[in-house]
Amino acid sequence: MRFWWVNHRQTFAEEVGGHYIWCPKHKKDGARNHFYETLREVQRGDLVFSFADAHLQAVGVAKLPCYSCPRPDEFGKVGEAWDQRGWRVDVQFQRFQRPLRVAAVADQIASLLPTKYSPIQRDGRGNQGAYLAEVSRELARRLLELAESVLLPLIDASALRDSDPETLADPVVLLEWEDSLQQRIAESGLIPETTRRALIQARRGQGRFKENVYRIERRCRVTGVFNPTHLIASHIKPWRESSDEERLTGSNGLLLTPSMDHLFDRGFITFADGGEVLVSPVADRESLDRMGIPSGRHLQVGSFNTDQRHFLQYHREEIFLKSAF
Repeated sequence: MRFWWVNHRQTFAEEVGGHYIWCPKHKKDGARNHFYETLREVQRGDLVFSFADAHLQAVGVAKLPCYSCPRPDEFGKVGEAWDQRGWRVDVQFQRFQRPLRVAAVADQIASLLPTKYSPIQRDGRGNQGAYLAEVSRELARRLLELAESVLLPLIDASALRDSDPETLADPVVLLEWEDSLQQRIAESGLIPETTRRALIQARRGQGRFKENVYRIERRCRVTGVFNPTHLIASHIKPWRESSDEERLTGSNGLLLTPSMDHLFDRGFITFADGGEVLVSPVADRESLDRMGIPSGRHLQVGSFNTDQRHFLQYHREEIFLKSAF
């Protein structure tokens, strides 16, 4: 369990009200930002403190790990300065009955602030450019003692139940995004009918796309399963983020079993160009062990061709759940 502090500014009402946090993947100049990259390592069950207008306003529990998704529509003109795609974490926020003015308690928390990448200054003012920063368990406990002590049990116990239906399904935002793209393809008069059908089938890893991938790949890289009936053609650059051409090109795919497809699509695993399996720090190690990716072992699955490496670079940089810092 990890603890995070998010500095909301113009989008506080939208994010806390919508129960999520979102940021672009890059700064305006295209560079990576440590405070954006941190979202990639938020895990299910982590605590997130919300700071806005000089006050600590709420605390929330991360319902799912981070995922790549479009900028929320509700940001409106405020979000136009940011990239269209970014990182999102769904968070079940609870607003404090009395928001805590941080400057008033700065002397009580200053010694607990991170020495590097702190979300606020020692006088309680927010740090310019800081969005999401990791904080210690000790600081998290102190913040709840000062803000709303009745919520202290969140520090020591899992606040999410495995049976919570909202934590069991894929993010609704991703499904809605893909449904919208599929509808646009289905209604396009500029795409021949056979191509429209192929693009829609490619979303499920089937049809012409699977045939194209099968010309390059003949088995699941991780499990070794080679019967095509049990394999999905998994996009390296996700279907939802690809152009129509990329959605059908064989080099943008791997044949994977359903469990490996899930891990790869959601960024829990990826591959180095030379074939090493890279595992996200967010991934549940016990689950990976049961799926066939044992912890403590370096798995090699064979090298990739030049075009596959191009798409794998995108996957490592834009999908894989591990900070670049």
